[in-house]
Amino acid sequence: MTNKFRILCWNVNGIRAIWKKGFPEWFAKELPDVLCIQETKAQPDQLDDEVKNFFGYKSYFFSAEKKGYSGVAIWTKHKPIRISAGFNNPAFDNEGRVLEMEFEKFILINVYFPNGGRGPERVKYKLDFYAELFNRTQELRKRQKNIIICGDYNTAHREIDLARPKENARTSGFLPEERAWMDKIISMDYIDIFREYNKDPNQYTYWDQITRARERNVGWRIDYYMVSKEARDLVVKATIHPDVMGSDHCPIGLELKM
Repeated sequence: MTNKFRILCWNVNGIRAIWKKGFPEWFAKELPDVLCIQETKAQPDQLDDEVKNFFGYKSYFFSAEKKGYSGVAIWTKHKPIRISAGFNNPAFDNEGRVLEMEFEKFILINVYFPNGGRGPERVKYKLDFYAELFNRTQELRKRQKNIIICGDYNTAHREIDLARPKENARTSGFLPEERAWMDKIISMDYIDIFREYNKDPNQYTYWDQITRARERNVGWRIDYYMVSKEARDLVVKATIHPDVMGSDHCPIGLELKM
């Protein structure tokens, strides 16, 4: 009998804020094997034990030095072989953006990629971050490891991945140099696994709150699972959950056979 292994991934735009917006009820209903979140905007010591040990899950946090900013976390039902945070590079690690968790059949990397919206220097930082991360994952692949990289990539890859591509051609998140990095990831034999299952337009994971874009589904698909070619056969389903509220992003799901 094949066991299913469910991963959910969500940029929650503040764990303390979303906890008051139905997040515990959603989590209790879904009970995935692993939940990866981005943009926690919290230090672990700012969170109650109820949050950290929800439903008996073990949680791991990697927070930014700056309070109320960035941060990633993972809740897991299963004890990992290994867990590590960051790149051992202070230039990136002080923003709390990467948690790496190794299981028997794969390594799961939960990532909150930088936003390049604050100008050219920040776009460069974002692209340097991409390079640092994928240098790391390529080293892991040399050790015959299956890799799954989930999170908020902060880039829409192709025109189908956002509602208004022409209007955003010069906006960070859809700049040519950012999109070129997404091409590079694909060329390194990673698979944008959602597109293996759904090639339809209007599939988004982020909507601007100020303009109430979600009501009109004027969105961006910037949250991804990138799966190494070697790990493709583990995957049986990839999904987006746009009806789940509480953040300006929605959750994305991945189902594996183990």
